[in-house]
Amino acid sequence: MLTHNKTKHRYSFLNTNPNMSSSSSSSSSISSKSLFIFTFVCTMFLFVSVGESVLINETRFKPMEELKKLRRVRAHLKKINKPSVKTIQSPDGDLIDCVVSHLQPAFDHPKLRGQRPLEPPSERPKGHNSSDEIFESIQLWEESNELCPDGTIPIRRTTEKDILRANSLKRFGRKIRGVRHDTMNDGHEHAVGFVNGDRYYGAKASMNVWSPAVTEPYEFSLSQLWVISGSFGHDLNTIEAGWQVSPVLYGDGYPRFFTYWTTDAYQTTGCYNLLCSGFVQTNNRIAIGAAISPRSSYKGRQFDIGVMIWKDPKHGHWWLQFGSGMLIGYWPSFLFSHLQKHASMIQFGGEIVNSRSRGHHTNTQMGSGHFAHEGYGKAAYFRNLQVVDWGNSLLPLTNLHLLADHPHCYSIKAGKNNVWGNYIYYGGPGRNAGCQ
Repeated sequence: MLTHNKTKHRYSFLNTNPNMSSSSSSSSSISSKSLFIFTFVCTMFLFVSVGESVLINETRFKPMEELKKLRRVRAHLKKINKPSVKTIQSPDGDLIDCVVSHLQPAFDHPKLRGQRPLEPPSERPKGHNSSDEIFESIQLWEESNELCPDGTIPIRRTTEKDILRANSLKRFGRKIRGVRHDTMNDGHEHAVGFVNGDRYYGAKASMNVWSPAVTEPYEFSLSQLWVISGSFGHDLNTIEAGWQVSPVLYGDGYPRFFTYWTTDAYQTTGCYNLLCSGFVQTNNRIAIGAAISPRSSYKGRQFDIGVMIWKDPKHGHWWLQFGSGMLIGYWPSFLFSHLQKHASMIQFGGEIVNSRSRGHHTNTQMGSGHFAHEGYGKAAYFRNLQVVDWGNSLLPLTNLHLLADHPHCYSIKAGKNNVWGNYIYYGGPGRNAGCQ
């Protein structure tokens, strides 16, 4: 309609020109109209051709990229999901594979290839007493009443969905970043007690287990023990163990027993659990990465897990104990630089990620989601905090420092008594009137 009107106005203008005949006017208008139609048709043809080309290219290349990604994911799954002699279905949907112990991912490491797990150390730290584990959580998969056979270890099977939730295949199973003291702007927030200034050969504590709300997919909430050496730069060595809620890693909101290690400040080395070669598991009862059950409840019963990490004086490897005396396995000393000798810092407490994805502080909870001052039955705690000295003896803490880098969001307080020894309460709700 718009084109027709423009043509009509052009006719009127030409017919009023006294120097042009009627025939020339008509010829000129037809020529102009034909040129317009020709140009319009060519333009539309070009537009449609380009559109079809883009559509064909998207159809051709987008699925190809997706196919390549899927092939990489499946190749990685084949690498970390080892053949099993038995598979156990957990009530929460996890599949627990019973893998022959010397075929676990650790033995993909060049320095471990062809070897078998070491026998447990003959001597544990002096002063260790398993009777202080009053209430103990178990793992959800054990409710199936099935166990992995002797000579195998239970490994939580990794799925395609697990990997696809990660930012990239390269970062799957790894922390983006780790423990620091200058955490005001990097999204990671802590409420921890720590000791430093000495040589440490291990640590031990009991912590109660909760199910804190994690409100954004790429956030987490954890409670753990850190064994640290090196600087907080590129050469940081850490060994970590405790419980965590991580939707991106596990796909749900269950608290899960986990381990971690790095030797270069979380850059290229280390991983969670058994998702890379490193930690050597020796226990057939505990699945690292599996859900913990039961959990503590507000003003209700409190459930603990005990964690001890210490350096075997004979071989120098760092061993992990869970619960009442159950040895889980060890980190070979060759994985580390500074930790081949000793640790220079021990930390106990909580950590969350605050993504600020909605423009304000996250609602992700730490611990029970309640502040430290609320105390027993309401706040999360660590009790019986101890360190291992050069003589392989467990000792109470003498110089405990506290750090809450966002105290209006997550707080911490310490105490000491004859039953719990050194202890801390910690945690908080995240966003509130004082935490924006």
